[in-house]
Amino acid sequence: MRILFDNGTPRGVASALLGHVVEEARLHRWDTLKNAELLDAAEAAGFELFLTTDRNIEYQQRLTDRRIAIVVLGKGRWKLIRARLSEIAAAVNAATPGSFTEVEIPLE
Repeated sequence: MRILFDNGTPRGVASALLGHVVEEARLHRWDTLKNAELLDAAEAAGFELFLTTDRNIEYQQRLTDRRIAIVVLGKGRWKLIRARLSEIAAAVNAATPGSFTEVEIPLE
């Protein structure tokens, strides 16, 4: 699966996504795009999943017509996320076109 990381997603998450192609928004110079524009660009470029730390995306965007799956990380801090890499990988592997999943990242 081709996965796009937003600017807030820690790079270390990619280590848990074996068998997937991971690219960052900044690599495509999309780091200044707003969510709707970023999702449009990602879909047009053939990305299948968008991994983000923006917990408000489901309220800010109309997601019902999207082809791209979205996985949201509940927190953006690597210290908290690295303990949940298996859960993140499971959410990514279970994603289907147009699905939305939030992976809770509790404070520890």
